[in-house]
Amino acid sequence: MKLNNKVAVITGAATGIGQAIAIAFAGAGASVVVDYVGAAATPDETLHKIKVAGGVATAVEADVSNPAEINALVQKTVSAYGKLDILVNNAAIEKKFPFIDYPLSEWQKIIAVNLTGPFLCAQAAAKQMIQQGHGGRIINISSIHEDLPMPTNAPYCVTKGGLRMLARTIAVELAPHGITVNNIGPGAIYTPIDKDVESDPALNAQILAEIPLGRWGRPEEVAQLALYLASDEASYITGSTHFIDGGMLRNAGSL
Repeated sequence: MKLNNKVAVITGAATGIGQAIAIAFAGAGASVVVDYVGAAATPDETLHKIKVAGGVATAVEADVSNPAEINALVQKTVSAYGKLDILVNNAAIEKKFPFIDYPLSEWQKIIAVNLTGPFLCAQAAAKQMIQQGHGGRIINISSIHEDLPMPTNAPYCVTKGGLRMLARTIAVELAPHGITVNNIGPGAIYTPIDKDVESDPALNAQILAEIPLGRWGRPEEVAQLALYLASDEASYITGSTHFIDGGMLRNAGSL
């Protein structure tokens, strides 16, 4: 199994892409820490699916924009499993407003979770990995909106563009310690939050028209890419964004 004896923290792992990554990592042999925010029952579905599949996981509540909570997340991980090998920065939020009406409070909230959060998590994880002395993996779930504008979603796009340069910069700094840093840039990935879009024939058709492969992606497909980047087979890959979008970015210029 690709991740035998590895310990992974996945932020925002209670639903969607984060949940799929947690399940895939546990299935590949890793001990998984499911980070979440909200009610105590929030991570139950993810934990149940991992348990049914015979995997090992625990849940820790931590707000990724809070330095004290992130340090506690790493400490609890090490206390439970003895080390930390893999961090997946998946937690993110978005909210759409026209740019000229965008509330400052929403901008600040999105920056805090989507960009400051990965910075804090990567910093805390890297310190632990360096102390351990056997390298590690940091994987950021970014977006095609590192490159592709999305009107009415300026803060979200800014955070994803920021993640690109965060990954590139710290990949160089952390390479001497054997720590790789990569981004995954999903396109249109179907999760339950998109049910309203898929159920709207006109809106769904509009999205599918932008995707050369003609379908939504699945969280499990993103999880398999994350699994590869977390594995020993990807030890020579660092500082890049790996898009998984059905060709959407390549098609954007022709629309």
